[in-house]
Order: sequence, then C-alpha cells, then structure tokens
Amino acid sequence: MPSTILDPTGGSPAAQDGAPGPRTAPAASAIQLRGARIALLENTKHNAALLLAEIGALLRTEHQVATLVPHTKHNFAVPVPDELLHELTDTVDAVVTGIGDCGSCSGSAVADGIILERHGIPAAVICSDAFTASADAMAELTGDAAFDYLTTAHPVAVLTPEQVGERARQLLPEIVTRLTGAAVMATPAGHPAPEAGRR
Repeated sequence: MPSTILDPTGGSPAAQDGAPGPRTAPAASAIQLRGARIALLENTKHNAALLLAEIGALLRTEHQVATLVPHTKHNFAVPVPDELLHELTDTVDAVVTGIGDCGSCSGSAVADGIILERHGIPAAVICSDAFTASADAMAELTGDAAFDYLTTAHPVAVLTPEQVGERARQLLPEIVTRLTGAAVMATPAGHPAPEAGRR
C-alpha cells in the first residue's frame, strides 16, 4: 500500500511510495578552516547556544577559524527563514547548527543543513541520538537520504557547563571532517589539532 512520509516540522506531506524528491543541487564543497568565517546557528533549545559557543572557541583556537558569527533561529520546529538563509549564504563560509534534541527540531535542523548545502554552504548539523528517526525521515523527505549529520548522546539540555564543554570536545573532530572533508584525530584539550586541507 502506498505510504506517505510526513514532514516532522509540520509541513505538507511529500514523497509518495517512499521515493524522495529530486536533489536540486550538488552538496556544498568542502572548505579550509584556516581564515574561514563560520556561523553558529542555534535554535533556542537549552544548552544549544553554549554548545555551539564551545565548539566555536575550539575551531578558533585549534583550527584558526578567523570569524565566528552567532545566529539564532527563533522557531526550532521549522526550517531556517528565507531572510536568514540568504544572510548566511551571502556572508559565511560554513555553518554549525543545533541542537536537534526533539522530533521536530531534529527534522528541521537536518532540513536546514540540506538547504544550506544546496546553496553552496557546508553545514555540520548536530542532533541528539534519541531522535535520529525524525532526522532520517526529514533527510529522505527532502531528497537527500544520505545526508551526513552528527549525533551526540541524549539529553543535552540537562548537562552542566563543564559537561557541555566536554561534549563540544567530543564533537569537534566530526565537525572538522564534515566541513573540510578531511579526517582529523581527536586531541586532548590544550593541544592544537593539525589543520585539515580542502578536499
């Protein structure tokens, strides 16, 4: 019997019979982090801003990112607004966004990543591992079932600032790989990681 994939963000059903829609553009090119301008797009979920700030600090100190640009998506359950999307595509080299720690916000975070990459901006999307079903459903719905998002242990909202810092450290190698296309080894705090090159 034909099935319908429902949009976890509350949008209209798309893709019948499990068939994703066509991808309208190739994935974004990888970047070099040294000297880059990186947006930190938080979605108002508790600890999201702190987690992204910690990640941003690590990107600056260990990978020589030049500029960190914080942004807030005020409705975590829907994809990034067009005005903010255009600002990001016009002003930054890549985006780190999160955190998807519920069904609708995980789906919308993945949608944001896919939309950004279709506009040529590499995106590292962070979701809780408790809501991968919603994230995967959105990826399939938008025609990019293989979209590579990052997961972190649930929950994030209850973590202390120190634990958030530890979580940022754990996520850093995957974020660097996602944005640059080059694998890096995790390094202890205070020890710079080698700069990853362009793919």
